Amino acid sequence: MIRKLKNGHYRLYSTKKNPKTGKRRNLGTFTTRAAAEKHEREVQFFKRQG
Repeated sequence: MIRKLKNGHYRLYSTKKNPKTGKRRNLGTFTTRAAAEKHEREVQFFKRQG
């Protein structure tokens, strides 16, 4: 999940909430949405690795 911050950057959050805190994990902050989307694809790819 990508959200735009007030300063214009984009932050990638996990889709699942952390049961301990009730918040989503921050998976990185990026200057452009394209960079955030690229990293999201990399994360999804890595999740599927054995």
